[in-house]
Amino acid sequence: MLKFCGVIFLASHLLCGAVYANEHSEKTDFRNYEEAPAHVKAFYKAQHTNQTLAFSKNKFQEYKQLNHGTYGIWETLELLSTLKDESDPDLDLPQIQHALQTAEAMRRANQPDWMILTGLIHDLGKMLSYFCEPQWAVVGDTYPLGCQFSNKIVHADYFKDNPDFHHPLYQKKLGIYKKEGIGLDKVVMTWGHDEYLYQVVKDQSTLPEQAKFIIRYHSFYALHKEGEYQYLLNNQDKKQLAWLKKFNEYDLYSKSAKPINIAEVKPYYESLINQYFPEKKIRW
Repeated sequence: MLKFCGVIFLASHLLCGAVYANEHSEKTDFRNYEEAPAHVKAFYKAQHTNQTLAFSKNKFQEYKQLNHGTYGIWETLELLSTLKDESDPDLDLPQIQHALQTAEAMRRANQPDWMILTGLIHDLGKMLSYFCEPQWAVVGDTYPLGCQFSNKIVHADYFKDNPDFHHPLYQKKLGIYKKEGIGLDKVVMTWGHDEYLYQVVKDQSTLPEQAKFIIRYHSFYALHKEGEYQYLLNNQDKKQLAWLKKFNEYDLYSKSAKPINIAEVKPYYESLINQYFPEKKIRW
């Protein structure tokens, strides 16, 4: 079943048409959703329609047991070599290339080892695709549920078809959350690869808390790019936000159509993985 889902996904993606990755020279070239391919807009319509508070809670319960198999970190990266992110308007290379481009950019900038490794693994939660989850439940920007949708979320106009959009409590500023500053760990986010990978690594790695925060919220662009939802953050979140913003510079602006030589860099990253993941295979 694992390989079946991966093959079907890759084939359906290739039918979408042209390669659209380029060598970007300006930061404004990235995340241009108005000029994105049609399949990117279709993705966000599906995500914004189907990601409800109830759906996210149910998926969390389904996956928090980590009983979907055991895989090594590098093994998981290789599985992602056939996966292409339907929500990404910037890059049409496999996920292993995006992972290596992010990590290599950090390595060149002499960032700490833990941050380089975070760059390498930050998208591994996209393994959800290989467990046959639809793309809208795996990738794309994340945002809080159970409270008002920000109009700065990508393609916010698509929320009109989401049942939560018409729920009076869920569309108040605080919604189901009792007070400002409640902390992001008490907020239900859209279900996807961020939260899933956080659940995988939090007790199976020796990564620092900064790394875990980055993994959990790196797709929360409404917060770290647009400055929305500040009222939900507690003091610890505010401290970690600086690391998240630094990480985003590499995650977003390292994207390139030029692939990394995987065989050349693999020994370095395998050594790094061994430092922070005591077990060769971890539960997913």
